[in-house]
Amino acid sequence: MKKYKHIFFDLDHTLWDFDRASMETLKELFYHYKINEHAKVTHEDFVDCFWEINHKLWDKYNHGLIDKATIRDQRFFMVYEKFKIEKKHIPTEIGILYLEKCPQKPYLMPFAEDVLNYLRDKKYQLHILSNGFGDVQFVKLQKSNIAHFFDCVITSETTGHKKPSKEIFDFAISSVNGNGKDMIMIGDNPETDIMGAIKAGWDSIFYNPDKKEIPHSSTIEVKSLEEIKQFF
Repeated sequence: MKKYKHIFFDLDHTLWDFDRASMETLKELFYHYKINEHAKVTHEDFVDCFWEINHKLWDKYNHGLIDKATIRDQRFFMVYEKFKIEKKHIPTEIGILYLEKCPQKPYLMPFAEDVLNYLRDKKYQLHILSNGFGDVQFVKLQKSNIAHFFDCVITSETTGHKKPSKEIFDFAISSVNGNGKDMIMIGDNPETDIMGAIKAGWDSIFYNPDKKEIPHSSTIEVKSLEEIKQFF
């Protein structure tokens, strides 16, 4: 593979283990608020429902159909509505506590720190390019002890644009004084990370532990972050 200077990583599901952090936080909140006393629901069902709703809301956000506040304000109410829990039993602070607790979980995807050390030792400049919200993404980086690896952290809020729009990739190029040919995107989302990068003229590596359909023949696929080393 040709020599790159800048390597951009997605954060959630690529480096930071969102699923583990979210599951643990939701379980804590489920029992703290005794949700099982107000509905016939297990914490596993509660987590699964939240993830399904959260995924749909994020998909709408990525397509510019809703804003940040809608995700934060609606997802728990939609979960409670799904299980027909009366509004009087809905703690208004549950969404706030989720946002406070979840980003503080220090969980990384397998081999994430090892790969970051390897790439930094090879003198690559490492950056984050995320559709996540800045106020929580920076907490995740700090609490998981990987913030020091990154020279530049770009979020959709920083730019006013979201992946897969070309504008956010162009913003990234100008932010690091790159040229688009000396940078590569590594991420788990076939649409926002990979197709976004390809349409912007970047090379890409598709981190695909869940064996999703490969979005484009030009991308490199890895099942484990450890496999990334062979390309640098």
